[in-house]
Amino acid sequence: MKLPQPPPDPAGLLNRLADAAPGDEILSVFAGKWEVPGRYLHWDNLRHREPPKGLTVEEWWLRIRLNRNSGMQPIPLLDLSGTAFGYGVPEFIQRRIHEIDFGGGGFKSVRGQNPDAGTSERYLVKSLISEAITSSQLEGAATTRQVAKEMLQSGRPPRDRHEQMIANNYRTMQRIVEIHQEPMTPRLVCELHRLVTEDTLGNPAKAGRLRVATDQVQVTTTDESVILHDPPPATELKARMKAMCDFANGKSPSSFIPPVVCAILLHFWLAYDHPFVDGNGRTARALFYWAMLNRGYWLLEFISISEIILKAPSRYARSFLYAESDANDLTYFLDHQTQVIMRAIQELHEYIGHKKQEAREAAARLGKLGRYNIRQVALLLHAQKNRRQVYTVHSHKTCHRVTTQTARTDLEELHRHRLLNRGKHGRAFTYTPAAGLEKKLRAGDH
Repeated sequence: MKLPQPPPDPAGLLNRLADAAPGDEILSVFAGKWEVPGRYLHWDNLRHREPPKGLTVEEWWLRIRLNRNSGMQPIPLLDLSGTAFGYGVPEFIQRRIHEIDFGGGGFKSVRGQNPDAGTSERYLVKSLISEAITSSQLEGAATTRQVAKEMLQSGRPPRDRHEQMIANNYRTMQRIVEIHQEPMTPRLVCELHRLVTEDTLGNPAKAGRLRVATDQVQVTTTDESVILHDPPPATELKARMKAMCDFANGKSPSSFIPPVVCAILLHFWLAYDHPFVDGNGRTARALFYWAMLNRGYWLLEFISISEIILKAPSRYARSFLYAESDANDLTYFLDHQTQVIMRAIQELHEYIGHKKQEAREAAARLGKLGRYNIRQVALLLHAQKNRRQVYTVHSHKTCHRVTTQTARTDLEELHRHRLLNRGKHGRAFTYTPAAGLEKKLRAGDH
């Protein structure tokens, strides 16, 4: 990762143009649409493109930048010099926001694939686990997905810092679901950070605490050769945190900001202020989830933005750098994040459709499973493909977000019907697929 090339200064370009052109030509700078359709290009990309006929690439950039400035809406986030950040909403981003509103808001049916009461907990657990794992991997956690999933479902303690990061993220995501209707406060932000970083910091006392002046915190490349971001001084953090929470709770600014935009800007805000010694990225993404759920986007419980970000982490990083390097323009980050959310929602719909079809086909092959509840059916379908799988009351409870007694009842019933074998590991019962499970299901011998 390298720093993007800073754009030419618009004031300098205007002065050069004024010296070389008559007044009516100067006015033409502000007329017309100069953007590449459907794109919000930074100078770092635009400078390699062929400009419109009759313009130099610098003149093309000047027209684009001035038109962007005219539609910029400031927010209370200030840079190190006290200049406000702002954002614009080009038509193609407006369209995405509308689609996210439709696909992630309070609608009770989305493309006919809304998780119903019997299956929603299973989808929620999948997304919580996925977000916990991938958000940690973005920050360097080196644990395989399978091992991490086994840890979370079995309830075993983390074995190293990487697994601890994932376990922390999982607990944090669960906590966000619990407190999403509460207003955001500095205390709550610090609580989320403490949950995210518990037992992973060199100095445990830093968990849930704002950094201080002696903390040397900068965002650098992996080899620390380039400083990518120098955050605000520690002395400003309390005031900045209050301003951020006021923004999160809709107290500022006075003008309307679409809820999706507000959540995305909060994500950027916390990452920019970098108020903690470590774990800022994970806390920023957690804050995004709180903001979306707080504003009624219930479907966001079921998606993982980090899973999408992890597929192209450099684009995520560049969206931060572009915003900071070009007139504090948050539209770059807004552009990237609306694409991420839309892709995550699309993948959820695809996953739900796949699972429903898989369940229908399995039920047709295996005969009548009507006597069992949806949790038991899901376990039986899984057990057919995973003959060596070991199930426990804790893993079943975690997967379906039910009580210990409900999980035990589910497993014991399947054991009584000779579909699961029961064993013991230490003091806990274990359950494994019975021999000839698929044949028994198909024959209805249960």
